[in-house]
This record gives sequence, structure tokens and C-alpha cells, in this order.
Amino acid sequence: MQSPAVPELAHTHTRPIHWVATATALAGVVALSSLMQPGAATAAQTPAPETKSAPAHTAPPDPAAVEFPLDCGPVDVVVKKHVAGDLDGDGRPETVAAVHCDAAMGTPPDGVYVLTRAVGSGTPRLVATLVDPEDRANADDLAVRDGEVTATLLGYSSTDVPRCCPDVRESAKWHWDDGVFVRSEPSGARSV
Repeated sequence: MQSPAVPELAHTHTRPIHWVATATALAGVVALSSLMQPGAATAAQTPAPETKSAPAHTAPPDPAAVEFPLDCGPVDVVVKKHVAGDLDGDGRPETVAAVHCDAAMGTPPDGVYVLTRAVGSGTPRLVATLVDPEDRANADDLAVRDGEVTATLLGYSSTDVPRCCPDVRESAKWHWDDGVFVRSEPSGARSV
């Protein structure tokens, strides 16, 4: 057997005093923790806020089941994007759809429409126009948040700007107010 080059150190051998010291320290921690307990729980369950019961049919209206007021001639109407949310606070979701004609060339303008379900029949119907295709704008970043419709509208500063390349960008926001949608963020248009 080979002798170690370093003499054995005293702390590497456990002796009964080490065990007594460890047990005493542990007992002290346990005793101290029992004295420092948190106070009695006083939380009470708050009653749930009263809400209107949601109608039996809560699926948002399907834009494919609505005829939009676009004259597209021989081409089809295309729903570019649609989002849903409760816009009027009645507990039923509405659908907001950006729609345009399926043109083979160029960038056709969008119409942005709000759809709801008819009371009783549940069939989808168009109830508001937020952006008319006559405005010659394209809707981008369409979203519903906290009962508001938001979108970025892309447009043109003049008739000289090619219809492929909008040069005006504008933020828009609408909210339901006393039976109508009000545009609350006209935001100054800015060039892109």
C-alpha cells in the first residue's frame, strides 16, 4: 500500500462530535422555521361577475356564406382575410372581412365589411362597411382586439402612382358606439 504524499487532514474523518454538531444545526433550522410561519390565510373567494349568458350558437359568421356588395364582373370575389371577435358586447362574435375582386393583374382595392348572425335564423349577414372599395385602399394587418377593429390601409397619393405600389400607409381603428361603427383613429397618412 502506498502512503499518501499529504498527511491525512483532521476534518476528513467524521467523529461523533461532527454528527452532534450537524444534528444540532438541523434542529435549530427546523425550530426557527416553525416560529416564522406565515399568518393564517384570509383569502376569500370572490363571486364571479354577472355576465350575460352567451347565445347557444357562438361560432362567428362565415364570410363564404355572404354576398358582398362588389361588382366584379366575370371574376370571383375573394375573401383576402377575416378575423372574428365580439365588437358590440352582446356575447356573440362578429366577423370582419377584407374582400376584393380576383383580378388577374394589378392590386384591386379591398372592401372591409362587418358580418353578424341574423337573430333567429343564425344566417350570416352584412351589417357595416368600414372601408368601401371606392376608397381605393388595401387593408393590411386586419385584427380585432378588445372590441376594436384595427387595420393598416395602403393607398395612393395621386393617380400618377402605379396601382401595384401603394405609397401611402395609414393606421385605422373602429369601435362600436351607440349603434354604429366609429373610426377613432384616422391618423395622418404617411408615405411609405
